[in-house]
Amino acid sequence: MAISQSLEQSALSQLFIDARTHNSWQDKPVTDEQIKDLYELLKFAPTSVNCNPARFLFIKSPQAKERLLACVTPGNLEKTRAAPVTAIIGMDLDFYEQLPKLFPHVDAKSWFVGKDAYIESTAFRNSALQGAYLTMAVRALGLDCGAMSGFDADKVNAEFFPDGRVKVNFLLNIGYGNSASLMPRQPRPSFAEVCRIL
Repeated sequence: MAISQSLEQSALSQLFIDARTHNSWQDKPVTDEQIKDLYELLKFAPTSVNCNPARFLFIKSPQAKERLLACVTPGNLEKTRAAPVTAIIGMDLDFYEQLPKLFPHVDAKSWFVGKDAYIESTAFRNSALQGAYLTMAVRALGLDCGAMSGFDADKVNAEFFPDGRVKVNFLLNIGYGNSASLMPRQPRPSFAEVCRIL
């Protein structure tokens, strides 16, 4: 792979090649400082018009975890209970109100005002990107994670975002994975199966 200024192979392995989705966790805490470090890294990754619509709730306390467990599907209960942290990646549907600060050289806010479908698609797409950046930040800083879409979105929104401005996109368990419980890596599509160069 010929990429100028490519990362070392060990870094590529940590971020992509050897990294795995974890469903079982070591009994080892993730500190508030580590959580802050994750955001300080991911915040530099790009979003369209620098809109940054993601809102992150990092669920750590037993009380908050119990509230979240009431919203996840049965198959996700134990891995979520055991994870030191579960991030709720939400999307702020009022993100465009911050564009005068985040994208000040044009009136980008006016592109969104009154355009609900455009607001929602932009918020969803870019908060999903930011959740993916969080995944890479987790791996870059030596932690493990496992993304989940097995939850009741209406329950999560009612429990954690009751004002309706923010809506959940997906959940991400974060911690130190128990590699002994990993299944063999599943196959991936080949380049020819999913890619075209035009």
